[in-house]
Parts: sequence; C-alpha cells; structure tokens
Amino acid sequence: MKLPISPRLLACAQLVPPCRRAADVGCDHGYLAIHLLQSGIAEQVIASDINEAPLQSALHNAVRYGVREKMSFYRSDGVRQIPHDFDCLICAGMGGDTMVSILSAAPWLRSERYTLVLQCQSKTPLLRRYLSDTGWTIDRETILRDGKFLYTVIRVLWNPAAPRLTVGGWYLPPAARDNPPEIYAAYRDYVLRGLRITLAHQENPEKHQALAELEAQAQTT
Repeated sequence: MKLPISPRLLACAQLVPPCRRAADVGCDHGYLAIHLLQSGIAEQVIASDINEAPLQSALHNAVRYGVREKMSFYRSDGVRQIPHDFDCLICAGMGGDTMVSILSAAPWLRSERYTLVLQCQSKTPLLRRYLSDTGWTIDRETILRDGKFLYTVIRVLWNPAAPRLTVGGWYLPPAARDNPPEIYAAYRDYVLRGLRITLAHQENPEKHQALAELEAQAQTT
C-alpha cells in the first residue's frame, strides 16, 4: 500500500538527518512521520498536533501502515506538551508567525543537540529573520515546485557565532543558491515580483532595502 505523501513533505523528509527520534509538530494526517519510519530516516517519531481530529487521523494511519509501535502521540500546543528527547524537530505547513511563536516559547531548543526542518506556508522572511537574529543558521534551503506553487524547506542548526542574514537574505538567503539554477531563478523572480508589487502600492523601507539588495545580486550572477 503506497503512502500518499506530497512532494512538499518528501522534500521535508530529505532534509531530516538520520536520527533516533524525530518530532513532527503539527503532524496532520501523519504521512511525513510514517515516511520517516518506513524509509529508516528515524527510528521513532513523536507526532503532535494542537487539535484532536488530525491526531486521531495520524494514529489511524500509523496503524494502517504498520508503524504504530514506533510512534507516540501528543496533543500539544507547539512543543509545550511533548518530551524533549528527540533529535530533529519538523514543522510543515504552518505560517512563519506560528513557527516563530512555537520556537520563542521553547528556548530549550537553542542547542546543538537539535536540528530544525521547517516548511513555511507564509511569512517566510519573518521566520528567516527570527532564526538568524536568535542564533540559528540556515544550513540548507530546498526550493521545490508542488503543483502550481513554489515552496521552500529550511534546515536550521544552532550556531550563534554565524553571520546574521542581511535584509535581502530574509527574502532570499545564500543557502537557496545551492538549488538547481532553473528552480533558484524561478524562486528569485517570484520573490522580486512580490517585492515590486508590494512597493508599487505602499512604501515599506524594509522591502525597499531587500529589493535593492537582491536586484544588485541578480546583476552580478
């Protein structure tokens, strides 16, 4: 029985390092957690969600795909109610402001022990800025197309000594350049187009600075 997992969630799984235990926060149907176990990336997975219905869906799917004994389930607001003994935290399908709220409430995550894999649906520059300003560094950022949409998946490591991102880096970080040239160019054009549309309707010093920085970079590449 084939697991109906999306390219977006597969891209998240590809950034998870082999680990003893992963935590899928906001697990929804549980497909990402199940894939991590089926592929041998994680030996065990914590699956959590703030709502009971998706948690029950994940439990049902864990039984259906034969991995129930390797998963533990928690109804949790972010990471507040889950154990701390995991190696990799995965959050997929949330807005950047929600992820910032989750991470801000868990200063114990600021440790070399943890890897974060974050797939943001909106307000990604806000998330990148928070991560960089707090002491996290973007180790890898995968850009992918899933249907009509472009997504990014960020892998983050704790490294307070790393250089902070520039304003332009909040919108298009250096790690994104490691993607294939055509997908990087498509995402860069998407970011630039969004900045230009915003600035055509309102003055925004941050976005103006980001646009100027990214346009200068585009001219040299």
